[in-house]
Amino acid sequence: ASPVVRCAAVRHRYRKLDPALIAALQQELDLRRLFQELQLLSGGDAEEALEWLRELQRQGHLPADLDLEAFARSLEEDRTLLLDAEGQRRLSGSGQREIRRRALEEIFRGLRRGGAGEHAVRAAGVGQEALPETRRYRFGDDLHRLEPVRSIWNSLQRNLGELRLEAQDLEVQETEQLTSSATVVAIDVSYSMVFYGEDRLTPAKKVALALTELIETRYPGDHVEVVRFGDEAVPIASGDIAALQAGPYHTDTREALALSRRLLQRRHQPNRQVFLVTDGHPTAIQEGQRVYRNPWSLDLKIVNRTLEEAEACRRERIVITTFMLATDSNLVDFVDKMTRINRGRAYFASPDALGEFVLADYIRNRRRRLR
Repeated sequence: ASPVVRCAAVRHRYRKLDPALIAALQQELDLRRLFQELQLLSGGDAEEALEWLRELQRQGHLPADLDLEAFARSLEEDRTLLLDAEGQRRLSGSGQREIRRRALEEIFRGLRRGGAGEHAVRAAGVGQEALPETRRYRFGDDLHRLEPVRSIWNSLQRNLGELRLEAQDLEVQETEQLTSSATVVAIDVSYSMVFYGEDRLTPAKKVALALTELIETRYPGDHVEVVRFGDEAVPIASGDIAALQAGPYHTDTREALALSRRLLQRRHQPNRQVFLVTDGHPTAIQEGQRVYRNPWSLDLKIVNRTLEEAEACRRERIVITTFMLATDSNLVDFVDKMTRINRGRAYFASPDALGEFVLADYIRNRRRRLR
């Protein structure tokens, strides 16, 4: 066949995409999203997530002719899933990144302009990202920010069409004022996160996944760590976020703040902050080798020790932003008091809106140095 015929064949092939192929691709895409959601709900257990897909198919929620075994093999072929030494499927590093990207996209789609935690807040000054606006050159401005078209136009206007460029004609691009941040996301994994018939843990995990993906891909100069806390506080790797599961644990908020403060003491970024995601008041504190617990009321010993740690964070210029997934009056009073002591921030949100608040607030904090 001649080259012209081959070219025509290629054009015809792309113009006449098979609708059945498009439907199959869309179906697989939706199935991957469902699988990712089930991964979070199952605590990162790939085999359990696949079994839930089979159960959904048995119940008639998925088409009977859908080949789930072929879908599982496709996840192995593209190395989303790997086989461990026991022959069990587990999520790979690329599979974890895919879940983080999905969480980031899902949360950013919920950001509403002008709503709570507005996304864009600008401050002009020396920075790294150029803005479309320009201003007159000032001594000390970077010369590579010079805007030649506006500068020449100023000279032509000033000299009635004659080009005689002087310092007063020069304009430079404005830049966005950016600073680096070190953030610890502390996630409550106490039993109350799933106990009252509402899954509050999965939205919290999505937030941590999305923040990790955002910082690693968009802000490489920043740093983020994740801490889970119940009866104790423990740092976890970003790859273990999806596997988080709720207790039976109490809520040691003081230990979560203390560990976060120790982690942030090692960082040199100008902004250091803790995002505390919880649904209840503190019910436990560490006392040496034992844990003192009182799940029934606001225990003054526990509350005061927690507030002392919030004040210690303030002294070290660590801002606490609390995202409370409950609105009980006692909880509101406690969070208000902790926020005043730390001079931080507090949001009371439903689990559905949690991601919007966290990410919007994070990006806003990067636009300026805190305090």
